[in-house]
Amino acid sequence: MRHPVERFEHLVYVALIAFLIVLLFFMLLELGWMVAVGIFEISVYRLDSGEIFGLLGHFLLVLIGLELLETIRAYLDRGEFHVEIVILVAIIAIARKVILLESADTGELVGVALLIIALCSGYFLVRRARVLPSPLPDDGAPSPAERKES
Repeated sequence: MRHPVERFEHLVYVALIAFLIVLLFFMLLELGWMVAVGIFEISVYRLDSGEIFGLLGHFLLVLIGLELLETIRAYLDRGEFHVEIVILVAIIAIARKVILLESADTGELVGVALLIIALCSGYFLVRRARVLPSPLPDDGAPSPAERKES
């Protein structure tokens, strides 16, 4: 039997998934409405650059929501957080910030750049750690590659 705290935690995650699905649905409707109004509204260029940046910001918000949904679902399915997905959500959020950035001072730009470098480095290291085989204990036995050579 599951501990009451584990049942409550599971209930909270299910509620978060339900709320996130509803939120994503309405965000998608709003994005669709904004695209439709932007395209079918009578203007010279159909969409000006400010409207395009706004649409990209909303598009990235939907992507962030989907990635968060995947993180919560993966936790419920396997009971583990995927650090890789969390880092990707952070990278998408920073990309959204950069796209919507209209004016910034030097300090803010340097901070955003350092944050991007740190997140991308962390993502690279997490991916590399996942790909590299775990070291086997050295018991003197030849490895499969060494056996093929002889």
